[in-house]
Amino acid sequence: MSNREAITDSLALIFEGIRRLGAAFPHRAFTIDGRLVGDVGEVIAALEYDLLLDSVQRADHDAVTPDGRLVQIKATFRDHLTFRTIPAYYLGFKLYPDGRHEEIFNGPGHIIAGRYAHRKGIGKSLLSFPIGELRRLSESIPDADRVPIRRAIG
Repeated sequence: MSNREAITDSLALIFEGIRRLGAAFPHRAFTIDGRLVGDVGEVIAALEYDLLLDSVQRADHDAVTPDGRLVQIKATFRDHLTFRTIPAYYLGFKLYPDGRHEEIFNGPGHIIAGRYAHRKGIGKSLLSFPIGELRRLSESIPDADRVPIRRAIG
């Protein structure tokens, strides 16, 4: 297979996957130009956590819990997660090429901001935070301060 054929075939597979995601979750765009990973993270959160995704995408939060807590959802294939403004609640996922995902951080955004208060631009600029440290910070958050996992029906 030539490099040109590899690109053509690979893009066809990616776009077929995007088409399938769009059919299953029509309330998200799954655009290839930057929204795809974020949209995947949002639908994972909507399926697994007790929250409702916003029908209009916003910069500072993506969902709300039944008790009114605003949640920003982020996902990555890399070794860091980001935010610009300090979210009320932050739900961060690491995605893997085989389809698995892992919750990295679930809790109030001020915990991350407090840990990184020394960083220039915290709460104002788009900053990256290492997954290892976010995972460690998340371990100490009590269940009452987390976005609850959705209960199975039946």
